[in-house]
Amino acid sequence: MNDFIQWLEASALAEFMQQSEWAFPAAEALHVVALSLVLGTIAIVDLRLVGLASRRSSFTALAHDCLPYTWAAFATAAVTGALMFVANAQSYVGNTAFRLKMLLMLLAGINMAFFELRTVRGVAAWDREAVVPVAARAAGVLSLAFWIAIVGFGRWIGFTKLPY
Repeated sequence: MNDFIQWLEASALAEFMQQSEWAFPAAEALHVVALSLVLGTIAIVDLRLVGLASRRSSFTALAHDCLPYTWAAFATAAVTGALMFVANAQSYVGNTAFRLKMLLMLLAGINMAFFELRTVRGVAAWDREAVVPVAARAAGVLSLAFWIAIVGFGRWIGFTKLPY
């Protein structure tokens, strides 16, 4: 693993990200905007599941409207995050906040997969109901908690990451 990290940091892309005056700040700014959109669109759907917003909207319509933006923003955040990682991979790999952020992203993905594969199967029975089943509410609460923590730990990285 260490050899791969060293190779990554020595790559032309890493060198560009490290030496360019604008590349890293641009990637970071776009990453923040993309994550804001990810969190915002996920919050719209999750707050519906929790019963705190959009109670008159069907879950499927709300998800259908929001999730394309979520996925586009997530893809943008993943690309910009990878660009920032490449620039200083060794520092990120050893950073506790980065590791926790990655763990939380994995847990958020597992939560989403479980929700999509199990809970949404019965959506026809509760799609327009103001109060959704406990499993759907729990998925919404967990998702909100995971994504808020992901943003928090992402911000923490900037304060704890070693310089190049």
